[in-house]
Amino acid sequence: MTDSTSLMVGFIGAGRMATALAKGLITAGFVAAERVVATDVVAAALQSFADQTGARTVEGTSAVVNDSDVIVLAVKPQQMPAVLDEISRLLTDRHLIITIAAGLPLSMYEAALGTNRRMIRVMPNTPCLVGACAAGFSIGGAATAQDAVLVESMLTTVGVAVQVDEKLLDAVTGLSGSGPAYVYQIIEAMSDGGVRVGLPRDVATKLAAQTVLGAARMVLETGEHPGALKDAVTSPGGTTIAGIHALESGGLRGTLMNAVQAATERSRELGSS
Repeated sequence: MTDSTSLMVGFIGAGRMATALAKGLITAGFVAAERVVATDVVAAALQSFADQTGARTVEGTSAVVNDSDVIVLAVKPQQMPAVLDEISRLLTDRHLIITIAAGLPLSMYEAALGTNRRMIRVMPNTPCLVGACAAGFSIGGAATAQDAVLVESMLTTVGVAVQVDEKLLDAVTGLSGSGPAYVYQIIEAMSDGGVRVGLPRDVATKLAAQTVLGAARMVLETGEHPGALKDAVTSPGGTTIAGIHALESGGLRGTLMNAVQAATERSRELGSS
C-alpha cells in the first residue's frame, strides 16, 4: 500500500473534520476525487462534503466499506459502537481503519472488530480546516509500520503529524487538541490590549492574529528554541522586556502549563468513562 494514488479512501461521517481531511488529500494530489467516497446520516453534511471535495457520496456504511481500502471513522463517539457493529462483518484484510473520534481507546475498537484488523487512532485539531493541523496518531491491532507511514503522509496534507504511544494521546489532546482555544484567547486578549491603547478593533485583531502566525512560523521554520527567539527581540531596558515582565507577573507561563495539564487529565477521565 505504497502508491496512494491507487487507493480508495472512504469516510464514514462527513462532517467538517472529515471534509477538511478529504479536501486536503485531494488538493495535494494524494488521491483523486473519484477515489474518495463518503456517507453520513445527515444529508446536509453529505451535500457539503460533495460540494467542497468533488468526491462521491453514498447512503449507508456498507457501500463505503465495500468500495474502500482506507476507512476513516469520523462519527461522534456516541455513534461509534453502532457503526463498528455494522462494519465488523464487512471488513477484510485489505482494510486500514483510521479513527478520528475523540476519547475512544484502540482497545474498544479491537474488542469490536478484532485485533487482526489494521487500526490507527488519530487526534487532529480544528486548524485542519485551514490546512494547519497538528495531529498525533497511534497504531493498533495489526497495523504495520507501512500503515503508519501512509497515515502520516495523509495527515501532512493538512498540517503536521507525529506518531506517539497511545498513552500519550491524552497529552496530545491537552496540548494541540485543545490548544487552539488557548491561542484564540491569547489573540483576543492581545487585541483587547491594542484597543486599550487606542487601536481600532479590526486593526488590533488583525495585527494580533498575524503576530501569532508569524511567531509560530519562526519557531517551525528556523528550528530555534522559542526562548532564543524571544531573547532575539528583547533588548535591555526596551519595550519587549517590559511586556514580558508584565506577563511573568501575571503568571502566563504557569497558567498555560496548567491548562494543558487540566485538559489532559479531563481527556483521561473521558476515555476511562
